[in-house]
Amino acid sequence: MITAIVMIDAASERIPETAQIIADIEGVSEVYSVAGACDLIAMVRVREFDDIANVISNRINKAAGVLKTDSYIAFRSFAKDESEATFSIGLE
Repeated sequence: MITAIVMIDAASERIPETAQIIADIEGVSEVYSVAGACDLIAMVRVREFDDIANVISNRINKAAGVLKTDSYIAFRSFAKDESEATFSIGLE
């Protein structure tokens, strides 16, 4: 599974509608409304690398209300639950 984190600047009057449009795109697993440098963060999870370009460039970037995106491809996941599970079975 390939994961991309997409920071989205949206038209302020359309943030809720834009978030829903993006959430409905196949390959988008979650959309968060956030405070900070961007308005929305979308988590994209797909099986093929080419699907990342399709979801972000052809779908998210063209969604009504999207002004700009900044995308990051995840290499590895580090989660507290994963490390605790490792310790609970005695692995180092």
